[in-house]
Formats: sequence, C-alpha cells, structure tokens
Amino acid sequence: MRIENTFTVPIPVDEAWAVLLDIERVAPCMPGATLESVDGDAFSGRVKAKVGPVTLTYKGRAEFTSRDPASHTATLTARGKDVRGAGTAAATVTMRLAAEGGATRVDVCSDLDITGRPAQLGRGVMTDVGNTIIGRFADALAEQITSERPAPAKDPAGSEDAIDLLGLAGGSLLRRILAALARPFRRSRAAQERTPS
Repeated sequence: MRIENTFTVPIPVDEAWAVLLDIERVAPCMPGATLESVDGDAFSGRVKAKVGPVTLTYKGRAEFTSRDPASHTATLTARGKDVRGAGTAAATVTMRLAAEGGATRVDVCSDLDITGRPAQLGRGVMTDVGNTIIGRFADALAEQITSERPAPAKDPAGSEDAIDLLGLAGGSLLRRILAALARPFRRSRAAQERTPS
C-alpha cells in the first residue's frame, strides 16, 4: 500500500534537512513511538497501536538507506513485528524537501506492507490514519522547532500513548459503514422504481 503525505516545517530547507535527519530530536514527535537506540544511520524502537480494545506493540529497526543533501531527498527502510506475534509491519519511506518561501515543504511517500489486525482496516482507512498521524507529527515538530526546546521525552518503560487506529479513522470508518448500510436500501429502491405498478 502506498500513502503520500505533505507537510510544512516553519524553517528554511537546509535547517529542516538537518532537523528531520536527527532521529533523536524528531522521534518524540511521532505519535505512539519510542526510540530505544541509535547506531549511525540505523536505529531501533517500538510503536504502540490500538485497534479497538487490542493494543499492539511493534518492535523493530529502521535505517536511512540513502541521503542526498543536494536534492534534500532521503530514504528510510523499517521493519517491525508485534511482540505477541499478531502481525508485522514494513515500510520504505522517501522524504523530499523543497524550499517554500522561508519554510520547507516535505513530501513523504510511504510504501507499507502490514499484516495482522491493522491490515483488516483496508486501504482507505489506513490512508486516513496515515494522514492524521503525519499531521500530528508535523504539528508536534513545528511546535518543537518554534519553541526551540526539545519535545518531552517518552518513558522508556513503555508508558507512551498508543496510536488509536480506529479513533483516528473514526469519521472515515463511519462514512464507509454508513455507505455499506445504505447500499441494500438503494438497490431495493431502484428495484421498486423499475417494477411497473
């Protein structure tokens, strides 16, 4: 599944490039994420996600596989597995930065491969969830940058809030459920209109 997002960072492109590649600085801005270790371009951590009453914790590793400062383009690959064996997640994320006045536009293209319960939500819901997560990340990052103080650190024991996938998808999921419920009614009504009286 491919998800494309765009957000703006309120600093010039060269500064934004340095900030976005500083994993220790940006990780606390990502909802549900905890950074555990950094080793050069590679790092490990976990992400908590809720699907209804079930909380999944993905532990994994990610690495910048390419960085091009001239074009302000970077690619990150990540793989994780739910600690209870309920699914896996893998992603290749390409980030392109472009100057936009005194700010920076960040275009993010994520190729995702998800198994287990979150995969059952479907592409449309996962796209809406992805948009919301990126939006929250961008807001937290902008607040961190403009306040010039680091974001609050997460508790390494794992008390960070999980990403509530169904909560984030609420409106989108509700629209899909209502559309599904309305289909039989529309078919029945169309059949009645075709039937001669």
